[in-house]
Amino acid sequence: MFLATPIIRNVTRPDEALQRFLKAATHATNQLNADFQVSHSDEATVLSVDVPGLSREQLQLRIEENMVHLSSVEGAPRQVRRSWELPHKIDAAASSAKLELGVLTLTLQRLQPVDKTVTLNIQ
Repeated sequence: MFLATPIIRNVTRPDEALQRFLKAATHATNQLNADFQVSHSDEATVLSVDVPGLSREQLQLRIEENMVHLSSVEGAPRQVRRSWELPHKIDAAASSAKLELGVLTLTLQRLQPVDKTVTLNIQ
């Protein structure tokens, strides 16, 4: 006859094991997001991305409404493929990108709504 055995073995306090697991999972998530920083203002979102070892010629940046896509070109020393969704649409013409010391800084201007009101003269 088969008897069920507990899954957790040699653990004096299961809550300590759970705490260690949660701490490790949180640390792993923070490591995934450690290569970029985001700050928001009323006018723009600033996104700083660590891309050491890559030149501006080895990076491609694409903006679609409120999405930012960053990737490295074929043959680059390392592969990068990241995307971010912003809470606002981006004015690509007013935005800028700067690569300095392995950090790509994107200043993504918020697209201001266009007033489409037309005034008609009364005759």
